[in-house]
Amino acid sequence: MRRYARTLVALALATSAVTGTAGWVSGDAQQALTGPPPGSAQWRADRAPGVELPDPERSTPAEVAAFFAGLSDEQQQLLLLRHPSVVGNLDGAPLELRYRANALVLSADDDPRYRSLAAPGRQILAFDPRGRGQVAEVFGDLRSAHRVSVVVPGSDNDAGTFDRKAAAHGAPPGMARTLQKAAGARTAVIAWAGYTTPVGFGIDAATGRLAEAGAGRLTRFAKGLTADGLPEPAVFCHSYGSVVCGLAAPRLPATDVVVLGSPGMRADHVDALRTKARVWAAKDPTDWIDDVPSVRFAGLGHGTDPTDPAFGARRVPADDARGHSGYFEPGTDSLRAFAAIARGTAVEGAAR
Repeated sequence: MRRYARTLVALALATSAVTGTAGWVSGDAQQALTGPPPGSAQWRADRAPGVELPDPERSTPAEVAAFFAGLSDEQQQLLLLRHPSVVGNLDGAPLELRYRANALVLSADDDPRYRSLAAPGRQILAFDPRGRGQVAEVFGDLRSAHRVSVVVPGSDNDAGTFDRKAAAHGAPPGMARTLQKAAGARTAVIAWAGYTTPVGFGIDAATGRLAEAGAGRLTRFAKGLTADGLPEPAVFCHSYGSVVCGLAAPRLPATDVVVLGSPGMRADHVDALRTKARVWAAKDPTDWIDDVPSVRFAGLGHGTDPTDPAFGARRVPADDARGHSGYFEPGTDSLRAFAAIARGTAVEGAAR
């Protein structure tokens, strides 16, 4: 009966894609935010600093890092003050400059959706108010951390919902904060809501269009960390975020890719990800994601369930997690396993 129900759902999704008759097919379509940081046109035109500035769109994070390494403190400060929106989002720029730049931008932003992000003491590594808004926040001391992790969230996440109180351990800062606390003082965790996520359960969530755009942004962000001298991260990918990570995997510098509550990674086997990272998967027995068909047809669906033994990922224990957003709840076996991965230590109860 369960297989029959899943087949019907898969057929319904396929029919919706082909005929376009389902109400949700176009109702929540999002326009992916891509391209360089806000203010890039003014940055490109600026001759005042006396040096040729790297193109925010075409320069690699390594080239950006080399550029900033060649500047004096005074030159760096001048660029921060003249172009905080660019510096704050420029992958490869020193993280200390990015913190200060984003604090400046947020202190001047009067949008009530972002007011809490400007609170003193927050380490905002990226902030882009365009569209629904994108943001990345650091928990722990990123510069001195021996191990770094990045949390990639799924649908309905943006800068405006970043600080939501409901389902706190399922929101990006809640996941990152809890993981860093469990992993310990020598780690740092980044909550990265840096791509345009789907809204609700419509066509965007069932296809890879937004994930493809997000994969490029995630790859560039991670390369920016390593260009700034930080360790390759472990990447924790929740729900639709695992689709982003699956598409990014071949180019993503990472020690580990951990997917939880995943609808699929747009790959049929771990080898198809073409990554040197260890790949882990978690799904608790009460997660509704288990009712999503593990298929790909006519552009819909994301493929094999990563927790299926046939996929080949390492299985993370998650028997006492509850629901789709419960994986980072304190005291759960899933959080203990995630913390071990974040520390780079052995994971108790993991299976191949």
